[in-house]
Amino acid sequence: MPPEYPNRSSLQLLDAPGDETENGEAITFPGNEAGNHAKNNIDLNDQLVRNKSSTFFFRMNSDAMTGAGIFSGDTLIVDRSITHVNGKVVIAILNGELLVRRLEKTINHIRLLPETNNLAVIEVDPYAEFAVWGVVTYSIHSV
Repeated sequence: MPPEYPNRSSLQLLDAPGDETENGEAITFPGNEAGNHAKNNIDLNDQLVRNKSSTFFFRMNSDAMTGAGIFSGDTLIVDRSITHVNGKVVIAILNGELLVRRLEKTINHIRLLPETNNLAVIEVDPYAEFAVWGVVTYSIHSV
């Protein structure tokens, strides 16, 4: 059965200047009206960074997480203040190596899961030098 699509777009135009319809939807695009676009710019730091003092940017250099939509060359936004919980994509340090993987924590085990079939799951040895450095909050890539 094909998915149902709503009548209106699921995309929201942020900070759009100009007229609005009765339900508040913008009907113009940023920069359409001369002199009005400068005060309505979108600041990506405001949109993507929760805690500036604990947020860092990384460049992804592997295909380990392509199944999660993270590709080699992407810019990762990583927040060290977020608690790393089961299922989050994290930057982990394992025996001195930085890895981007999905964290799986159980009572007795920690595993680092790649989002590709080309790499194996890493079972973290309890005696290994291991730490979660931060949680990936966004991945930015060109289209």
